[in-house]
Amino acid sequence: MAVLSLLAEESMHGYRLMGEIDQRSNGAWRPSPGSIYPLLQQLADEGLVKPDDEGDRRVFSLTDEGRAAAEEAAEAKIWDARSGGQDRVDLKAAIGSLGQAAIQVARTGTPEQAKRAEAIIVDARKQLYRLLAED
Repeated sequence: MAVLSLLAEESMHGYRLMGEIDQRSNGAWRPSPGSIYPLLQQLADEGLVKPDDEGDRRVFSLTDEGRAAAEEAAEAKIWDARSGGQDRVDLKAAIGSLGQAAIQVARTGTPEQAKRAEAIIVDARKQLYRLLAED
């Protein structure tokens, strides 16, 4: 949906799409070439985008079918901050901090501290899955 939404604004090459997605999602999604180009190929296979070679770059534009799908994406307000964009950024930051703390315990903690840290992380994982199971 994000790619279609951006291509509804103007035709773009993959590298520019990656930058726009990173910027508009406030860093919540930083697509790599290994994810964006297969996605663009899939969208082309589905008839939603059309690739055109412009110089040394392949620029993608929407087909009529892709434009209709992009209109649905616009209604979903995918770039709206209230759709969870900042919350996801905050969650990713918390995940990074947790990982750093765990690495610190693994490097400098006692074997007992490492065991306790492992138990905390296992419990946190279970709690997160329970959270997803809630209505």
